[in-house]
Amino acid sequence: MIWARTLLSRSGMRQRRIHESTDVTGHDPLDEALRELMDPDDPRPAELEQRSWLDEQRARRDEQRRERRARHRERVASRHQRNAERSAERSGRPRSRRRGKLTAEERRYREAQRIANAKLSFVVHFVVYALVCFFLLMVAGFRASFIVALAWGIGLVMHYVMAVIAPGLRQRWIHQEVSRQVTTTTTQQRRELHGEHSRHLEELSASIAHEIRNPITAAKSLVQQMGEDPRAADNVEYAEVALEELDRVERSISHLLRFARDEDVEMRTMSIVDVVDSALETFRDRVERLGIEVTRVIDADGEMVGDPEKLRRVVINLFANALDALGESATPSPSLEIQAGENLAGDAVWVRIKDNGPGIEPERMNKIFSPFYTSKESGTGLGLALSKKVVDAHGGTIAAESSPGHGTEFVLTFPKHRGDGGTAS
Repeated sequence: MIWARTLLSRSGMRQRRIHESTDVTGHDPLDEALRELMDPDDPRPAELEQRSWLDEQRARRDEQRRERRARHRERVASRHQRNAERSAERSGRPRSRRRGKLTAEERRYREAQRIANAKLSFVVHFVVYALVCFFLLMVAGFRASFIVALAWGIGLVMHYVMAVIAPGLRQRWIHQEVSRQVTTTTTQQRRELHGEHSRHLEELSASIAHEIRNPITAAKSLVQQMGEDPRAADNVEYAEVALEELDRVERSISHLLRFARDEDVEMRTMSIVDVVDSALETFRDRVERLGIEVTRVIDADGEMVGDPEKLRRVVINLFANALDALGESATPSPSLEIQAGENLAGDAVWVRIKDNGPGIEPERMNKIFSPFYTSKESGTGLGLALSKKVVDAHGGTIAAESSPGHGTEFVLTFPKHRGDGGTAS
């Protein structure tokens, strides 16, 4: 057809006559002219038609192949889904979505299933063994059946040992080994904890003895001087100093008793912001006297469940430490920054207290919460230890960050709702 159309385009006169003609029967004059021009003996039109037919067959086969592949994928997906449903039905519970994440119940079920399958395979093996031996006894006689039964029986016994006896022995030996290792590890850990506890007890005893012995020694020395000359004019001053030293001993013992015993924590709904404001009001005169710039940033009301009086003591202790550091170091342009708010989840409140004082050395930072550790001449060393104890009783945390020359920062964090009240232990 293409070759014929090419001949027709070259024959201008013939083409004009064809286009000018009109066929009232509805036939295309162009097709009739092409049939007139086509030579029945010319092989090229037949070859073109054969190629077109081959292209159509090839396209039809490609389409059928794509349809078969699509149906095959659907069958495979359906088979996988049916297998998953059968496995879920056999296990009696849905399959775990995450491979390798099995619950304890699923692990026990799989172990029991494996043991049952091993025992069942042994039973089948034994039945086949018995039938074959009986058949040989009937057909080949006692000698042949005895030889086969003896040789095969060795394998049957090994199968019984591996399927029935070995799993129990394996589990028993594993439990014994784990128990032995756990006992050894526990004994070693208990020994380490006992040694650490002994060291802490020795340090605490030494601190207590130091805190009590020094004031008592000073008071004793002053009393002895007063006894040597009862009418001396300095006796009144000696008596005042001795009383101050004894007051220091009494204060240390009082703090020690507070630290040692369990204090009742009365939990109720409160606002940590009110606690901070109340503690700050206690130091208003001192803040004005030292010229400290106080910055107060409150992002939330800080409602929580806790003991407001105990938490007020904690905040007062932190404020007192910050003011002492600023006053003793004579920090230029002293400042105290106080922030309070809630976390993004809304289930905890926090308080941040930061000063621009001299800071704390890194080697001292690890000891600031230890009992009787202090850098003040008149301090007892129990303020931060008691504060940490109260914070722990509320289920919260207290953290400190400091560097020499850049001030100190304390951050208190408390859960908003604590289900259990209790005592500070």
